[in-house]
Amino acid sequence: MSNKMVAPYGSWESPITSQLITSDSISIGEIHLDDRDTYWTEMRPEEGGRYVIIKRNKDGMTINLTPPGFNVRTRVHEYGGGAFCVSHGTLYFSNFDDQRIYYQPSDSAPTPITPEIDMRYGDGIIDDLNQRMICIREDHSSAWQEPINSIVSLDLKNGSSRVIVSGYNFYASPCLNKDGSKLAWLAWNHPNMPWDGTQLWVGTLNGNGDITNAHVIAGGIDESILQPKWSPDGILYFISDKTGWWNIYRWMGKYAEALFPMEAEFGMPAWMLGTNTYGFDSPNNIVCAYTHNGSWFVANLGTNSGKLTAIETSYTALGRAGMEVGKGRAVLSAGSPFEETSLIQIDSNSGELHNLRRSREFIMDKKYLSEPEMITFPTENNLEAHGFYYPPHNHDHAGPPNETPPLLVVSHGGPTGATSNSLDLSVQFWTSRGIGVLDVNYGGSTGYGKAYRQRLNGQWGIVDVFDCINGAKYLVRNNKADPEKLMIRGGSAGGYTTLAALVFHDIFKAGASYYGISDLEAMAEETHKFESRYLDTLIAPYPERKDIYHDRSPIHFTEQLSCPVIMFQGLEDRIVPPNQAEKMLESLREKRLPVAYIAFEGEQHGFRRAENIRLALDTELYFYSRVFGFKVAGHVEKVTIENLSTPDPQ
Repeated sequence: MSNKMVAPYGSWESPITSQLITSDSISIGEIHLDDRDTYWTEMRPEEGGRYVIIKRNKDGMTINLTPPGFNVRTRVHEYGGGAFCVSHGTLYFSNFDDQRIYYQPSDSAPTPITPEIDMRYGDGIIDDLNQRMICIREDHSSAWQEPINSIVSLDLKNGSSRVIVSGYNFYASPCLNKDGSKLAWLAWNHPNMPWDGTQLWVGTLNGNGDITNAHVIAGGIDESILQPKWSPDGILYFISDKTGWWNIYRWMGKYAEALFPMEAEFGMPAWMLGTNTYGFDSPNNIVCAYTHNGSWFVANLGTNSGKLTAIETSYTALGRAGMEVGKGRAVLSAGSPFEETSLIQIDSNSGELHNLRRSREFIMDKKYLSEPEMITFPTENNLEAHGFYYPPHNHDHAGPPNETPPLLVVSHGGPTGATSNSLDLSVQFWTSRGIGVLDVNYGGSTGYGKAYRQRLNGQWGIVDVFDCINGAKYLVRNNKADPEKLMIRGGSAGGYTTLAALVFHDIFKAGASYYGISDLEAMAEETHKFESRYLDTLIAPYPERKDIYHDRSPIHFTEQLSCPVIMFQGLEDRIVPPNQAEKMLESLREKRLPVAYIAFEGEQHGFRRAENIRLALDTELYFYSRVFGFKVAGHVEKVTIENLSTPDPQ
């Protein structure tokens, strides 16, 4: 006989509070190896979202290297990545506030290298032979033109820089071969994003450190190349999707050879610089990660044998920090359904694992955790879509008999991206209270091949929306969700999907948009350089097809909206500016529709401060309690909901 207390869905008392989610928590940013030492950045919500560099030496001692007042983060492409590098114990990093490069010898204070001008730097590598850094530079010094991207040589003694590669809109992944005689890099132009098509270039470095004989060896408008790397024995490897899947190749002098062709993805979309999914622990072996059917795996790939050998782990998701590989070891960010993303070291010979850093030291009791189920469901045009379903679960509570639970559908950002099944307490925040969650990998998501990724081309606001709707309908048909208590939430591009689903369809009864896009035309005209032509592919060329942008923008059709909406926005967001939310807010007010709006000072694209993360979660929960009439267990932060007449159940 069960001892569970029967209580309305949504009202279950849960130990997974917003305070727990943000307290003593960090997220892993990026990883670097320097001989036997391991370096990584971690973002700390309790320190205002500051990124710091941590070193773990070969003896296992952990040292915080970033003093107060510094924040290790670059704004190249706005999303950043590649914010620091290390060579022989000396750090070189970008500081967020001034975007200058600093160097920091071991046990010393940071000293600026670059001058105080409006430049951003990222993806740096150290050229020991010429005592310089080679990196991506984004020049924001002109107010009259878009920023200029190039690859520059940065003198480590005096901070002077000179352009060594230019002419393309974007660059990434400069890499030197072992003797410093050759440089490889990626380049692409508008309107492509790096997952659409890039070119892989190789050039020879002369005695002055300049590039000669630069030529393209792979890639193009329709072939996405990622992560070029020189092997220890001087062969250039890279990832390409030319067969429909991101697989590992090597350049054989006149042609590219696939090492182990398979229907799996060995890469991930390059939203940020510096993320890797493979590397060399010896000339004869690659340690790599790949994803198949929604789960990630780690393996050894022999460069001579071409054999892929699994490294057995319990981890099923690769974190955004990716992996770095050194002699005999790989260090990666990884998680699983019952473990949040951690920093893991794998002995590539024995497969032995060591957890170097957890996202939080506190480990939640499994009896309060919902285990995700990977589901595939029918969607439009006789196709299938994917997602992770988390049923309501709490060891102490059960829902009323003969009732089905509310369902919160989550639309991930990007939209070129993917959600994973790694433990995320912000998902368990809902399930432990009696609300089911469907985290959707809609058409356009990565991890399921190029054809699936390209489903969204020209169809953003249609394919993604229908996949979220059809995922909810699938669970309703299977008696796992109450059709009258369906909610949808999403951030950034997921916020657009949320608003489009609420405005153009009537299946969802409430929604939450986090820094979501409401006006596609404004997005096309106002967003930053990296994404300024992204919508050409996702929607249509702009301004030639302004009509399509108008017709898919929720802001123009709020009269079709008939349910409450809550919106959250960072006031320093340069990717989705605050006017996107503010326009939607005014329109909803004019229509006398239920709406709540919370704006956060000091936040950019995505919230990093603990107090803001807590407030957003708590007020979103309170918002749903008002809409669906359930009482929240424990204290809850309230928010003013305009034009909503239902009584407060609290």
